[in-house]
Amino acid sequence: MDIKRLHVGPTLSEAAICNGIVYLAGQIAENVTHNIEGQTREVLGHIDRLLAECGSDRTRILMCQIFLADMADFDAMNAVWKEWVPQGHTPPRATVEARLARPELLVEIVVTAAQAAQQ
Repeated sequence: MDIKRLHVGPTLSEAAICNGIVYLAGQIAENVTHNIEGQTREVLGHIDRLLAECGSDRTRILMCQIFLADMADFDAMNAVWKEWVPQGHTPPRATVEARLARPELLVEIVVTAAQAAQQ
């Protein structure tokens, strides 16, 4: 079984690919001055970039986990999500409130996706 890791760092890899399945690390915003909508858009942009690099895209997401620092942000985050996720391709998803790694982080998103074809 071959495992390919991308953007390997001392603590984590941004992505791993095994048997045509793409596993992304939790994605967070770099610009933490943004509100929940801005942070969510930035995080989804990171996901788009990593999925493309792994030979996948948002229509091939198999599972999504969303961590919110405050569930009061659920509706605003969800509005951005609904603009981003293609209709007919909404994946199974869980959204929970969690204390994130830094207090200025409002959202972290983890996805698992299928590759378009074996890479």
